[in-house]
Amino acid sequence: MKDNFQSLSQIIKYKKTAVPPPAYPWQDLALRIIKELGVPGFKRSSVFKVAKEKPAHELELAMNDTKELCKTGARWKYFFKIIDKNGSDNKTNSHDHGQEA
Repeated sequence: MKDNFQSLSQIIKYKKTAVPPPAYPWQDLALRIIKELGVPGFKRSSVFKVAKEKPAHELELAMNDTKELCKTGARWKYFFKIIDKNGSDNKTNSHDHGQEA
């Protein structure tokens, strides 16, 4: 009986410490970017935001470019520069079209 109790307590302990898998593919990609580029804690939410908003192939390209081109220093900063540049290229400037001040 005591062995069963220990097993049950171990199961409960394991259940409390187990981390659930990501619910969406973009979350898994964000976790991979965080791990591979060494993103610090204060910037992790930004990675999740970008991963949710941008296409996966764009993030993969940016991550691969970062790994290839940035051999030293904070690679995560370079990653955000690439993502920001790609985002600004795709944006249209709505205040330049149509309305004048």
